[in-house]
Amino acid sequence: MNRPKQSLIFAHRGANKEAAENTRFAFDKALEYAIDGIETDVQLSRDEVAVLWHDRFLGKLGLPDRHVDDFDYAQLRSMNFAAHFSPGAAPESIMTLREFLDAYRKRCRLLIEIKNRDWESPSRHEIKVRQTLEMIRAAQDDAIMVSSFNLASLVYAHRCAPAFPLVYNFEPEQTLGDAQRVLTGQPFLRGLCLPIEILDVAMVRLLRNHGKCIAVYTCNSDEEINKALELGVDILISDVPQKALMMRDK
Repeated sequence: MNRPKQSLIFAHRGANKEAAENTRFAFDKALEYAIDGIETDVQLSRDEVAVLWHDRFLGKLGLPDRHVDDFDYAQLRSMNFAAHFSPGAAPESIMTLREFLDAYRKRCRLLIEIKNRDWESPSRHEIKVRQTLEMIRAAQDDAIMVSSFNLASLVYAHRCAPAFPLVYNFEPEQTLGDAQRVLTGQPFLRGLCLPIEILDVAMVRLLRNHGKCIAVYTCNSDEEINKALELGVDILISDVPQKALMMRDK
């Protein structure tokens, strides 16, 4: 199959094989390559500060039964969020969404995933959505998209900012039929972000017929990267963006 277009390569939580994910060092390392964008994750501290963290728990910090929202921002700021990556790594404090936007919004495209968790109240979900949208809109940058696995959060985001580009993240068990229902029921969505294992010609055809953006995660092996490139996805998210860039551009 001929590759119909050039996919954009996004670094998954920064260059997370070379530095602790979602830290300034990981983002800076990623930008040493000619990447097109960065994907990152937003959660809330207990005192409602939007911070960058992916996992459900803080196991990587030696706190396997605690969540980010068990702590105030000042407490999180005192923790070393690079300690899990390498004993010799320079200490890294948790990064806020505002710091991230200020540092990187002019340097590349951004895909910001809102992590709205089952244990959180709907009111905290909405606070997180509003904060994220308000910060991005204040940046006045159309090269930023917001995604979530929580469809209700995206519906709420659309009510808050009808023109904002929103992407729904699919789980591996979701199907072509699920995609059809979501695209029909929520036409405001800019597109879907799919796990690479469910990407196929039929899914691509469906999204293209609806005029939607196609993002895929997490493409690391040669086989996964080639599959995404050959199917002409818009955004390829990878833990090894340098490899994806080399394969795309050769």
